[in-house]
Amino acid sequence: MNDTVKILLVDDETAILETLSILFRSAGYDVSVADSGLRALEALATDKPDIVLTDIRMPGATGLEVLEKAREIDPEMAVILMTAQASLQSAVRAVNEGAYYYLQKPFRNDELLAICKRAAEARQLRVENRILKKEIRKRRGGDGDRPIGSAPNFVEVLELAETVASTGSTVLLSGESGTGKEVLARYLHRLSDRCERPFLSINCGALPEGLLESELFGHVKGSFTGAVKDKDGLLVAAEGGTFFLDEIGETSPATQVKLLRALQEREVIPVGATKSVSVDVRIIAASNRDLEMEIKRGGFRSDLYYRLNVIQLRLPPLRERKEDIPLLVRYFLGACATGEVPAPRISEAALETLMKYDWPGNVRELENALERAVVVSSGSEVNVAALPERVREAPAARLVVEPHAQNPTMETIEQAYILWVLQSEGGNKSRAAEVLGIDPSTLYRKLNRYGVGE
Repeated sequence: MNDTVKILLVDDETAILETLSILFRSAGYDVSVADSGLRALEALATDKPDIVLTDIRMPGATGLEVLEKAREIDPEMAVILMTAQASLQSAVRAVNEGAYYYLQKPFRNDELLAICKRAAEARQLRVENRILKKEIRKRRGGDGDRPIGSAPNFVEVLELAETVASTGSTVLLSGESGTGKEVLARYLHRLSDRCERPFLSINCGALPEGLLESELFGHVKGSFTGAVKDKDGLLVAAEGGTFFLDEIGETSPATQVKLLRALQEREVIPVGATKSVSVDVRIIAASNRDLEMEIKRGGFRSDLYYRLNVIQLRLPPLRERKEDIPLLVRYFLGACATGEVPAPRISEAALETLMKYDWPGNVRELENALERAVVVSSGSEVNVAALPERVREAPAARLVVEPHAQNPTMETIEQAYILWVLQSEGGNKSRAAEVLGIDPSTLYRKLNRYGVGE
């Protein structure tokens, strides 16, 4: 038992106090005693114990009054009540008022020590959680730095993220394109113990395989044409910090093997090198694909998936948290304000139109639509006419997939959405890539896979 655990023993029978004092001192506790309820009330303020073990029936002040005072001084203080005249009514009252345990005399010494040990561990856990929550609030600088949203399904994700942020565990973010996976990755980094170190990221679908490996793992001089000097990869550059692998489902089998080694061995081998380089970095990966389906198709390694999927956070699409649209609109319009120009307002009709639309491109599509609306608006208010045509004319349009696909895969939905955006933009691939929030090279590669490339 940790000798820093302080226990206050309270009983009006001297013999019991002496016996309990010997028992707890021999178990390693820092013991103080009070032979009445009144003296216990005084001792609570001066001794500030971690645990209070008190009789209920005592002259001057009862054990329940000691419990009330203890909870007032420190809500985390564990109070164990003991009595020779137990009743269901008194037990219920004790628990309702915050007692950790209600014990009937006589009891076995080993039973009492076990209860107090659990009480000490529970108190320590509550104290650590309180400190963690305080640190989380400090690191995020108040709710202003928290990802925006109050929908229950979104808040649930944020709360889980806040719980796991301080661990070093690898996190896999899943969800449709545009749901804010990189925003959540940056939030995890800010709340982590690595927040003072770098946060670096890469879009695995935006680079050809050879260049992606060079960017990730580095290269040595002469390893390929154009490698005129040694270069550290981003995994090394993020030493001590967090590295975000976006669109990890787009990586080739060869790159997946090297990523698996980096996760397992905590080392990388630069392109063209023979010696490995140690890395200390937390990995957060993201994919809008169903990676388990990709494993079945042979497009993604199962061993890499299980290494990445230590903790999975699924971001809900915007259509499943529409109550957050007004908050997001206020935030995006507020970002348009300058020192002299106030943030534009949005008309009720325009907001109603935004609420009716299904947002297949999620938060990213909403941000792009508002940016466009602000640019084309002539006054200080965004009205319906300033919204994109697809939002105005198809407010509740849903993606159409093959009629026989009763349970379409994420890839099928993604393909339908990309082709729909491309059609909405009149076939302009650059503009479609901008709306989708992806690199043009990624869009061209996807279109070639769909058989509609140039």
